[in-house]
Amino acid sequence: MVVLFFATLAFIIYLTFEHFRHVVNVKRIPIRIHVNGTRGKSSVTRLIAAGIRAGGITTIAKTTGTMPRIILPDGREASIERLFGANIIEQKYVFRYAASLKPKVIVIECMAVNPTFQWVTERKLVKSTISVITNSRADHFDLMGPTVESVTNSLCNTIPENGEFYTSEVEQFPIMKRVADSRKTKIHQICNNDVTDNEIKNFHYIEHKDNVALALAVCEKVGVKREVALKGMWEAKPDPGALTKHNIKDRGKNIFFYNVFAANDPDSTVMIWNIITKQLDNEEKIIILNSRADRYFRSVQLLEAFKNLNFTKLLLTGEKTDEVYKEALHMKIPASKLVNVGEIDPRLVYDKVFELTGTESHVLGTGNIAGKNKYGAQIVNYFDKKSINK
Repeated sequence: MVVLFFATLAFIIYLTFEHFRHVVNVKRIPIRIHVNGTRGKSSVTRLIAAGIRAGGITTIAKTTGTMPRIILPDGREASIERLFGANIIEQKYVFRYAASLKPKVIVIECMAVNPTFQWVTERKLVKSTISVITNSRADHFDLMGPTVESVTNSLCNTIPENGEFYTSEVEQFPIMKRVADSRKTKIHQICNNDVTDNEIKNFHYIEHKDNVALALAVCEKVGVKREVALKGMWEAKPDPGALTKHNIKDRGKNIFFYNVFAANDPDSTVMIWNIITKQLDNEEKIIILNSRADRYFRSVQLLEAFKNLNFTKLLLTGEKTDEVYKEALHMKIPASKLVNVGEIDPRLVYDKVFELTGTESHVLGTGNIAGKNKYGAQIVNYFDKKSINK
């Protein structure tokens, strides 16, 4: 019993010490920007950090998306290796490292989905001075509730007390405003009207106006002029999951592959489908749906969205594709449009796309890019290596 008492006492002392050390590390970084939302978190985190960095302000950023990264003050990146999977305690170690570099700003992507963990991340770990919620859409219903409204309420757990809050959300804005007002936080609803088509064309990947407008507003708040921040964003490295277009010319055939994996909720995916296909006529329109065993619900959500689209073929790749195939048939998607590929060598996925292509095809990679073997990323990498964009 005596040993147990002293072991417990030592553990309590250790936790107390760790708590106060973290509080000190947080306070050493005066501007803390916490980025949350359904889609675009990683992109907006990178855009904000790049814009502020271009203004000469020492900035460190951390993304959680496709491949978690620390983005250093000079723009170089370091990967985060997780031995035991994602855990919000990771943010504590990020702050410990960041504080050692003495930045003025940290831009950190929220890595929690569970509503309680989102609250803990903001209140105990990040303690943001500026909060960002990109948008609120139908996703993660298994963890955040059965409706978009419940998702919105969950995301609002990262709105701070007495801070600044920025969002591009329109439909769920009233909920966000009510929460922000209750916490005496100033809310800014950002529209993309002042971001021009020419400015978007200067990005070397496909970026969304909402993301850029939101990031520019935050940079302006920190004290960086619009033109300076925008130039920094143009030069920044995109997230590995960013929407990119790869053109492949192979044996008389023209294949356009779009990496849409980051937009893995139904609304975002269909929006991008409409943008890509609105100018197409008789070209093959092929969807690759990559499934992850522990995110099966997401594959079902996407099938619901796809069943009303005018696609040529739907290739099912990754894990649990037999179950996804049965679900697709249950949704009345014709078997003639389905190809159950499974988790095979990405080269064979490409070969199947090539076989299905007449003279020109447009291929959307959707679903989960990560997972146990990062199979979605392997597919993207293979198409990228075949691309003439290189």
